[in-house]
Amino acid sequence: MAAAADVRGTELGRYLKARRAQVRPEDVGLPVGASLRRTPGLRREELAALAGVSVDYYIRLERGRETNPSPAVVDALGRALRLRGDGYERLHELAELASGRISELPASSDHTVRDSVLRMLESVRPLPAYVVSRYNRVLAANPPGRRLLPGLWDWPEQQRNLTRYLFLHPLGRTLYEPWEETVALSVAHLRAVAGADPDDPELTALVGELVLKSPQFARLWERYDVCERGGGQKCFRHPKAGPMTLTYEVMRLARTGGQRMVVYQAVPGTPDEEAMLRLDSGAARPEPTPAGHLESPPDPCPTHTPSPTHAATG
Repeated sequence: MAAAADVRGTELGRYLKARRAQVRPEDVGLPVGASLRRTPGLRREELAALAGVSVDYYIRLERGRETNPSPAVVDALGRALRLRGDGYERLHELAELASGRISELPASSDHTVRDSVLRMLESVRPLPAYVVSRYNRVLAANPPGRRLLPGLWDWPEQQRNLTRYLFLHPLGRTLYEPWEETVALSVAHLRAVAGADPDDPELTALVGELVLKSPQFARLWERYDVCERGGGQKCFRHPKAGPMTLTYEVMRLARTGGQRMVVYQAVPGTPDEEAMLRLDSGAARPEPTPAGHLESPPDPCPTHTPSPTHAATG
């Protein structure tokens, strides 16, 4: 238990340090001063003073040696760090993990997509749709969903990850506009869904590869921005269907360990819709259909009441 507490406390400390580096003294009403600052953002003593805690206590928090901050202290740190929304919630989540108030980590997905979900993918055609794991591995897609992501299906099954695609695939770097904004949101979302299990093998393998191969990813990952997405809008410059702006909704699938279904749509009667429909008409060259490894047995009838579907993230 002590080792687990150390790991969780260290993750809280990493988050505090990363967010502290992004707050400028002038943002919180502190004088910049004439002396050269050796580190970006706030100094430890400045953040401790703003939060109303001792410097020694804050240093222990950041180093993972203090693992039981009170909710009041966490609130004060959140205000001092100017955290809002997902960033503020993540601070509280990591503090609860460090203290042991959350004792169980979320279960990882086994990457099996239920037959009922596969039927849903087919039923939403001609809308492009796909299913991803917690860490953005694409597990299934309908035909327009596969054509929306050209080149992804050339990769082996285990490598078909949207974040990897954005940074490492040549088409992934030209498909989205603006690319810089898209990848920043993708990394912030990956940070968000990493949540309570930052040492998950799937996550650590993905992050380790991208840190080595992409300086842009490494820089964004170290920022520790957090943003859970439940929908939005993306602009595509598709090599076959042409330019289009699509809205998307993301639905979390119950009892899957974090699988999500992403469905795109366009405003009816617009050029965007015409381009989107080309993905299902065959005007865009079809991507290879994945092998039947996604087939799964019929849904079991649970003996307990299943957990409700939570608010979507994506």
